[in-house]
Formats: sequence, structure tokens, C-alpha cells
Amino acid sequence: MGLSMSRSGGTSSSALKRGLPSSFEGLEDETSKKRFKEDLGNEPGSEKSVAKPDYGALAEDLAQELQCGCCAELVYRPVVVSPCQHFFCGSCCVLWIRNGGTNCPACRGVSTIVTPSRPLQSIVDILLRADPSRERAERERIQADEVYKAGCSMRIPMPREASPEPNLNQNVDYVRPCPHCAPDNAFGWRCPQPVIDYGVDPERAWHLDDGNPPGHAFCGNCENLLALRAPSTTKCDLCQVSFCGVGVPGRCLAAPLLSQHPHNMSDLGDLIQSSEVYGCFDHNTVEVDIMLDYLTAQELSPRHIYREVASHINSQPNGFRPLIELDLFVDIHSVTAGIDENPDAPRNRICRQCATEVMLWGIKDWWIRERQKGFLEETVTRRPDCKEGTSCSRQKDLAHAREYNHIIAPRFSGDSVLSTDASMSGAQGSPPVFAATTADADAARQLEPEMAESRGNAAVTDLPTNFLLTDGL
Repeated sequence: MGLSMSRSGGTSSSALKRGLPSSFEGLEDETSKKRFKEDLGNEPGSEKSVAKPDYGALAEDLAQELQCGCCAELVYRPVVVSPCQHFFCGSCCVLWIRNGGTNCPACRGVSTIVTPSRPLQSIVDILLRADPSRERAERERIQADEVYKAGCSMRIPMPREASPEPNLNQNVDYVRPCPHCAPDNAFGWRCPQPVIDYGVDPERAWHLDDGNPPGHAFCGNCENLLALRAPSTTKCDLCQVSFCGVGVPGRCLAAPLLSQHPHNMSDLGDLIQSSEVYGCFDHNTVEVDIMLDYLTAQELSPRHIYREVASHINSQPNGFRPLIELDLFVDIHSVTAGIDENPDAPRNRICRQCATEVMLWGIKDWWIRERQKGFLEETVTRRPDCKEGTSCSRQKDLAHAREYNHIIAPRFSGDSVLSTDASMSGAQGSPPVFAATTADADAARQLEPEMAESRGNAAVTDLPTNFLLTDGL
């Protein structure tokens, strides 16, 4: 058959093999040599060269990955934005929110919550142990700790709802009808003094220069026109601004006094991020942190503080009148307020902005009263009082603020307020000394002998230590 046969009668293997293409020539030899070298390297006693890892490059790459998305430095007290999972320095995120940020600083996505990240903090700690030169300067760390308290969660405010599309046929110089002006509106009540639409009858339309149309005002929240006599309309008894009740549910509303929610004060994270809260305590961050720790331990919310402050003010003889006389609620809204026809009338309804003003006005006095309940640790209550009291200029000094107590005298307003030294300092068992509205605790101590003598040497200590007489707040 033309094939050579072996002696045993079989076919020769060399004759049956197909020849390799020219492109594969020598490949089998090279592969065999490579496998031989690998096998040789795996033999015991063989010396195989291993590349040493470059730890410096690894630390550099890790530091690049751990950069804050805001300050572009190694992240400090890292927090993670959910659900996008971008991370930032805790202080950077707080400043972002204070400056009006309403979404993630990196991707601008809507965020639900911002939480501290222990895994990231552990990686940062390992990196700093390997390369301590990458640690932030001490002054930067102190400043960051004053802005953000480690371990606290926060909430990025939701973006504001988009404004409705403008009606290009409307003339901006004329008032648009309120929701109740239309005869067949969806609210089941029609305004008795409907405003004429400029697009329907320009001659009878109401010009903005003429003020508010009769029976109408502008909502303090959505700033749309409303009917004053509409069933959905409510009026704040403090700022005298009306709310439509139909624009933004829950916000275009003046709720009953103890049912309202303070504006931008939903949780403790809002208190931490509020510069006004620190201003109420003369920017003494130590005293504010003590209060925040107490609120966390007792699970108290800003709304709880507001309700107790409002109840306390409302229980005083003059109620909210001293606060109104201080013009505390003037120009809170951008719309024109109504007229307070009866300054002595009870205050039953309040808007969200006024609720925040009430809470901020009374939060320090509330904290003084709350300290008397005895839930604070002795390390806090046993601190000596600062001789300069609330007028101390060193309250921003952390070491001084930690050593001395500055919650001595409440912030007084109104006609005349008397308070005991025990209630002001939080000390237990010390004799009460009265302090006038403009007097410091030290001046009150000097007045004690004269007051006792003028009362026939009557013992002032017969009064209970938690005595607190407030006249008009």
C-alpha cells in the first residue's frame, strides 16, 4: 500500500506523524525548556529569585485611595454617604451641609443618611502606623473635632422641590388667583372675593403695587396667594403670617403649639450641624457636647426640647409676650405678616420657623433645668464654676472649658427673672442665692447678706434648692 511496515508487522510511527507548520517549529522545544526550569525551581534546595514588595508604593497607593472627596487629604474621621457609598471627612461633610449642600458632594446623588465607617477608620489607622508622617497636623485635627463629633451620624437635607413651571401668559406685575378663586376648584370651597386672572380680564386684574387683594395674603412657606377665610388656611400666632395648607403638605401649616416640628431640627444630627445652637452656649463646644451626650443617652429629640421649652414659656404669667416684644419673630418669612390685633391673646398656633426660634431661645435655660434631674455624671457636675461665668472670654479654650463649668446663669429676657445659684450652677446642696437679670452669680453672692438683713435676717436657705421663680421669662 506504499507504507513501510515494522518488523512486527505494525506501521511505523514516524511515517504516520504529520509534520508541524513552519510557524510552530521550535515551539515544543522552548515549552519543554520552560517547564524544565519551573520544575527545577520547585525542587528542594533550589534558589528561586523572588521580588521584594515595595511597601512605600503600597502606602502611597493606599493613601491615594483614602483621600477625602472634599479636601483631597487623607480622610479624617471617615463617614460614608448612603446609598452611593462615597466617603469623606466627618468635618468636611458637616461643613458641606452647613453651606447648603443637599446631596452627596461627589456624585450629587440624593442621600438618605451619612454614617461613620469603622472599616475605613481601621485601614487609616493601619496606614498611619506604617507611615506616621501622613497624619494630619494637630491643629487641623482639633479644628475638625470641633466641627464633627466622632461616631455621630448625620442627614444631608433633601433637595427642595422644583418650583412649578411658570405660566408664560401671566403678567408678573399682577396677582395670580388663589387655589380657591376658581369656581370649580378641587377643594370644595370658593373664595368670596375671587381675584381676577390677568389672562382673562386685564382691566380688572389686581396689581402687585396695590398690596394684597382683599381677603387674601401670601403663604409663608410656598409664597402663593391664599384666601384668609379658606378652611385650609392657618395663621401663626407669633409671627402673624398665614399658611395656605395646600401647597406643601405638612409645611404650609401653622400647627397647634405642642404639635409643631421645628424647622430643620429633625434629629440630633441637625443640632450638631447648627451653628445657632453653639451660639446659644457662647460657642462653648464642651458644654454643647455634654448636652448632646445627654440627649443621646436619654434618647431625646430636638422636638422634645421644643415642646418642653414651649410648655415652660406658656406656663409663665406673660406667656410669649416678652418674646414678641423682643421682636424675635419679626421678618422670619419673606412675605408680609398680618397685624396682631390682640397682643394679650393666647398663642395656640405656631409655624415651623417660629418653633425653631422658640427652641433656640430657650434651649440653654432648658438645659439648666434639665441638669437638676441628676442624670449627669459627677465628672460634669463637680467641675468648679468659672469666676467670670457666662461672660468668660476663654470659653472657646478647650482645656479651660473642660476644667470649669460655665452653665451658671440662664439667658434672661423679659421684665425680671430671679433664679437660685443652685439651679444655675447645677450644684447640689448649696444655699440658693438670688441673681437679678443683669447680675452675675458672684455679684449675687455679695448681695446675699444684704438681702437676708432686709428680710429680718430670715434664712434664705429655707427655700428649696431647686427654687426657680420666673416672672415673664
